[in-house]
Amino acid sequence: MEVSEDEAKAMDEDEEEPVASGKLKPTLGNGADLGRYSFTQTLAELSVAIPLPAGTKARGVTVDIKKTKLLAGLKGQTPVLEGELWAPVKVDDCIWSIEDNPGGGRTLSILLTKVNHMEWWSAVVRGEPEIDTQKVEPENSKLGDLDAETRQTVEKMMYDQRQRQMGLPTSEEQQKQDILKKFMAQHPEMDFSNAKFSV
Repeated sequence: MEVSEDEAKAMDEDEEEPVASGKLKPTLGNGADLGRYSFTQTLAELSVAIPLPAGTKARGVTVDIKKTKLLAGLKGQTPVLEGELWAPVKVDDCIWSIEDNPGGGRTLSILLTKVNHMEWWSAVVRGEPEIDTQKVEPENSKLGDLDAETRQTVEKMMYDQRQRQMGLPTSEEQQKQDILKKFMAQHPEMDFSNAKFSV
């Protein structure tokens, strides 16, 4: 039985977990392409791209970034984005620029630095179409990016996993064995030869 490309695509889509009702499936960059603008994001930053007509200069656009609000678009026209940001940003770390597109036209690029680096945004501003943040693909993080406590926990988990794979005691099991050895050394008068220990 032959299956058409459309049917194969539909089957592939059926196998995926459904996206939350009324929400968009995130694009490759954990954002959305909404026509008027698109966005991508990491846990730390969100990038917005707004298509502009060829020849648009910086003085022809309006961009106003506040801690919890954003206004962006062409001067004298209805803003492409206007409203309350999904979450607060670090205004001093936010930038915008106008870039040439390879195929002609220009793009207004806005980089927003999130205050909370542990949150995926469902949308750039509230009231816009939302993505299903349960479907985002988190980037690989480096141990150096983590705070000290989290890094220590992750390193311990990685050590314990390696120990288990080699059939060796985990850090917790090793600690129990050390306590037992110390106790046995402090009490040489006790006979442990027939004792059964579960570590």
